[in-house]
Amino acid sequence: MIQAEKLRMTQQRRVILEELQKHHTHPTADMLYEIVRKRLPRISLGTVYRNLEILTALGEIQTLELSGSQKRFDANSRKHYHIRCMHCDRVDDAPIAPMAQLEDELYQATVYTIIGHRLEFMGLCPECSRKQEEQKSV
Repeated sequence: MIQAEKLRMTQQRRVILEELQKHHTHPTADMLYEIVRKRLPRISLGTVYRNLEILTALGEIQTLELSGSQKRFDANSRKHYHIRCMHCDRVDDAPIAPMAQLEDELYQATVYTIIGHRLEFMGLCPECSRKQEEQKSV
């Protein structure tokens, strides 16, 4: 549970959210820390981590826990899927709508109470695909 004093939008929290909204690369906390430090040079990595947790708990952002990589953060808090490059770990939004019927079907087939789902697509980003093709032709 989030304490009441943490619910207000502090300057640090606002800057972290603004910078995350500018970067659609789904940065890690460490990446975001380096970005935010340009505006708030005295901010600590711990402060960035704490505020990312709070923003996630408030539903302002999403924490992405993709297989094989560090947690990443997404300013788009609506349900959507992601594609992760297996070579460079780049993460992009998948250009398809969430499949609500999948949750409905599972709800009918199980005794679990379904509260959501995550679906991760894996592949090679355009740049890594191009590099792989160039290596094949050498």
